[in-house]
Amino acid sequence: MEPDLNKLKLNWTNYVEHGILDDNTRPIIQRSWEYCKKTKKDINGGKGETIDACQLEQVLAENRELIKIAQPIMQNLYEIVLSSHFVLVLTDKNGVLLDTIGDEVVSMRASELRFLKGTVWTNDAVGANAIGIALEEDAPVHVVGAEHYCVSHHTWTCSATTIHNVKGEIIGVLNMSGESHKLHSHTLGIVVAAAYSIENELALSHTYRSMSASLDSTEDGILVTDENLHLQWMNVGAQKVLQINMDEFNKIGFKKIFKKMDVADEIWTNEETTRYYTDVTAHIANRKIQCSANISRILENDKIQGYSIGIREIKHLHSAVNRVSGNVATYTFDDIITHNAQMRMIIKTAEKMARFKKCILIEGESGTGKEMFAHAIHRASAFSQGPFIVVNCACLPRDLVESELFGYCKGAFTGALNEGKPGKFELAEGGSIFLDEIGELPLEVQAKLLRVVETYTVSRIGSQSERKLNIRIIAATNRNLEQEVKNKSFREDLYFRLNVIYLHIPPLRVRGDDIVWAASHFLDRLNREYPEHTKACSPEFLEGLKSHPWPGNVRELQNFIERTFYLCTDPVISTAYLPAPPPKYAEEKKVLSMTASPSLDDLVKANLEKILKETNGSVDASAQMMGLSRASLYRKIKKYNIDIKDYRYMSQM
Repeated sequence: MEPDLNKLKLNWTNYVEHGILDDNTRPIIQRSWEYCKKTKKDINGGKGETIDACQLEQVLAENRELIKIAQPIMQNLYEIVLSSHFVLVLTDKNGVLLDTIGDEVVSMRASELRFLKGTVWTNDAVGANAIGIALEEDAPVHVVGAEHYCVSHHTWTCSATTIHNVKGEIIGVLNMSGESHKLHSHTLGIVVAAAYSIENELALSHTYRSMSASLDSTEDGILVTDENLHLQWMNVGAQKVLQINMDEFNKIGFKKIFKKMDVADEIWTNEETTRYYTDVTAHIANRKIQCSANISRILENDKIQGYSIGIREIKHLHSAVNRVSGNVATYTFDDIITHNAQMRMIIKTAEKMARFKKCILIEGESGTGKEMFAHAIHRASAFSQGPFIVVNCACLPRDLVESELFGYCKGAFTGALNEGKPGKFELAEGGSIFLDEIGELPLEVQAKLLRVVETYTVSRIGSQSERKLNIRIIAATNRNLEQEVKNKSFREDLYFRLNVIYLHIPPLRVRGDDIVWAASHFLDRLNREYPEHTKACSPEFLEGLKSHPWPGNVRELQNFIERTFYLCTDPVISTAYLPAPPPKYAEEKKVLSMTASPSLDDLVKANLEKILKETNGSVDASAQMMGLSRASLYRKIKKYNIDIKDYRYMSQM
C-alpha cells in the first residue's frame, strides 16, 4: 500500500509546529526527526554542502575501486529498470556524493538542491533524508515526501541502502531519488539488489587481489590457459622462471615452449585431477629452462575449460632432494686436528685453493681424512650454499655407473623411470661433487667423465642435448693415479684434467706428533660424553701409540681409542692395551717412525718434486699450491738439492 502524501505532510506539520507525532510514524523517521530538532536543523534549508576541489579529489581517489565497480551496475540499472524520472546516486561512507546518473529533467531539479558530485548529504548537513538515515541506521530505508525533515525535499521520494566491504564495514550508500508521486513499492528492493551486486563484485575483486598476491608471493610459476592452451594469466613467478610476459608467451605458443608436454592431446582418466612432470624443458628463443611441472584440468560440467599449470625450476627440486638426502657438507678446516707442520701447510694450501673453481685431486691412504678435506674445501668455497654430493665410485655397480653419474632420459633403457632421472652431476648444480675412490671407475666411464670435466656440461643417457653445469669437482683416491696411468688403468688425459690442484694427505704413521694429539682429542671427547667413566692415557701408552704403523690411519686410531675406552676398567689406560703391529709393517717400523726425521724430509721432498712436475717448474704456481712465499720455496729447493731446470726441461719434451 502506497503512503498517503497528504497525511505525511500533516504529520510533519504537527511535529515541527507542535511537537506532536502520529502513532503511525515509523520509528526510523521519528529518531531522525528528533535528532534534527535537537540540533536545531533549519526546515527551510536542505541544500547539500559542497567540499573543496582538493578534498573531492582525495575522496574520489580513496573510493576509486567502489566507483569503478558501482558505475556499470548503476548504468545498467538505470537503462533497464528506471529509464526516466529518477536519479541514481553513489556516496562514500561520509555521505559525500561520488557519482550520479539520471534523466535530464530530474537531474536539473536535483541540481537546485545541490544534489551533485562533491556535496555532503548526511542528516547533519541537509536534515533527515534517505542517505543520512541509511548511514545512521546501517539499514535500507525509503523516505517519502514529508518524511524528509526539510521542506525543499518534500517533493522527493528516496530509497537508499548501505554498501559494505568484505569486513562488513560501511564504505558507501546507493540511493535512488525521484518525484514523490512516482514512488513504487519495488523501488527499495531494486536499490538493495543493486547494492548487493556491488558488494559481491567488491568481494570478488578482493578475492582476486588476495589470490593474485598469494600466487605472486611464491617462487613457483603458475600459468592458466583456456582449453586450447592459450595463456589467460600468469603470475610473477612464471614470468621470472620463463623471463617473458603473457603477450610474449602467446606469441611463441604453449606447444612450442613446452614441446614434450602434450597436455591437450593426452587422455585423462576420470580419477585424474593432476599430472606431474619431474623434468620438462621450456624452450624460449635460444634458452632452455629445466623445470618440474604439475598440470590440473579446469572443469565445468565435466567439460575441460582450461588448464592450471605450475612450473618450478629444476634446481629448486634438486635442492629439496639434496636437503632430504642430507647432501650437505658438515666439516670445516677447523675440524681437521693436527700438530704436524706438513699437515698445517696442506690445510693452508687447501684453504687458498678452495676459492677457485678448478678441479682438486686429493690422494692419500684410506682413513687419512680425504673426505674431511673435501667437506672443508666445499664449506670454504663460493659453492658453500649449494649441495655437497658424495659419490663413492667403488660402490657403484658397473652397469649402473653411467646412469648414476650422468642420469638418463625417459625410455633410455629397459627399467628406466618414465620421467627419466637426473644424475649426481645435475644434483650437484650450484655446489660441489666429491668423487671418492675415483681410481675405481671403469675406463669406458672415464671417457664420458673427461667430457664433463672439460666442458662442465653433462648429457643424460638417451639425450641428444647437453646441460650446462655450475659445479666444483673434487676427486679423491687411495691409489697412486700417476702409476695407474702408467699401468693403463686410468686415462692420462682425465688424470691431468682432475689434477689441476693437487693435495697429498700423508699417512698417520709419519706424523708421530699427530698420533698423540689425535688420541688425546678422541679420549677427551669420550670423557665429555661419559663423565662418570673419565679416563687418562699413561705416558708409556701414548709413546707406544707412536710405534704402531696405523695402516687404517686416523680412522683406525679413532676406533681403537674408542674401543679401548670401553674395555679399560682402570682410570688410567696402560701399555697393556697397546695394539700389536700388523705383520707386514714389522720390517717397516724403523722407517715409518716419526722419531727419525729423514722420513718427514723424504715426504716433503717427494711432494715438492711432484708439484714442480705438475707446474712444469713454475715457482709462482708451485709456491701458491704449497701456500709458501717464493723465497721459502727456493729455500726448500736448495735444501733438498733439487734442480728446477730438470722440470722445465721435462715440460718441453
